[in-house]
Amino acid sequence: MAILLGKTDMRKMLSREELDRNVECIKKQIEKFVSFEGENSAIIVNNADWLLDLKFVDFVREIGSLFSVNRMLAAECYKQRMETGLTFFEMSYMLMQSYDFLYLYNKYGCKLQMGGNDQWSNIIGGVELIRKIGKDDSFGLTFKLLTTKEGKKMGKTEKGALWLDPNKTSPYEFYQYWRNVEDGSVENVFKMLTFVPIEKIKELSSYQDEKINEAKKILAYEITKLIHGEEEAKKAEEASNALFSGQGSIDNMPTITLPQPNTSILDAIILTNIAPSKGQARTLISQGGISLNDEKISDVNYILSDKDFSNGYAILKKGKKVFYKLEK
Repeated sequence: MAILLGKTDMRKMLSREELDRNVECIKKQIEKFVSFEGENSAIIVNNADWLLDLKFVDFVREIGSLFSVNRMLAAECYKQRMETGLTFFEMSYMLMQSYDFLYLYNKYGCKLQMGGNDQWSNIIGGVELIRKIGKDDSFGLTFKLLTTKEGKKMGKTEKGALWLDPNKTSPYEFYQYWRNVEDGSVENVFKMLTFVPIEKIKELSSYQDEKINEAKKILAYEITKLIHGEEEAKKAEEASNALFSGQGSIDNMPTITLPQPNTSILDAIILTNIAPSKGQARTLISQGGISLNDEKISDVNYILSDKDFSNGYAILKKGKKVFYKLEK
């Protein structure tokens, strides 16, 4: 069985070193769910091992000749890109992914490829390629993507992608993302990402108004525990409770140590990655989106002083959901 993840944006060109590093990082994340040791253990392979050594003419003659361009362009993944421009590299991705399946089939006896339903065309391309060489025992399986009620993919935060890597998205930020998921998505997320019994999910997702927040707390805790472990989930929960109910500890809130005593509010916003530039930081302030210790900041030239750290720290907040603890 091969499992893959999809992309809808233009794929970046990575060096072999970057590819190898990504494989190791992905393996560390997957180790939480499958075993790479012992009998019947999973294996992880890097398709750069066989794709980088392909000879172009041989590849297009032996593999490319088995694909119809007309049928490829009818695929949804290509139709969406035709409006903005489709490079030959992107066009050839289906061939390379299909060849991946053929290679895994021949070398490892891999007969099932799984992926999100946005990968249906690419997976079917691999199944058909294997059949064209005379084999009929390969299969594809896709599953629904996690989306908002508007049909958009979930996983976007104020800083960009929602990462499984704790060095890119801290367990606290990860917890807060699911804690703040929209009300209408609670049931779907519970069903797709947790092992909570269906009867309990139906009960929790039936909560209305303020009570739905109790369901979201359980949702955030269960998903964070699954990805980062029970200890980190408890720490994230405590930090969140400390902020929103005055109970718990803020020790596990994302913390930034300021490089100098009298740091400007603009520099503090940039240091926390709340905004990438002073221009955007000024816009947030002018729109009333920045608070310090629950006080709205309206002066873009504001300088943090000792009075802001009366508790030994200051809490910088964007809107109602993004918090950072500032220390001197």
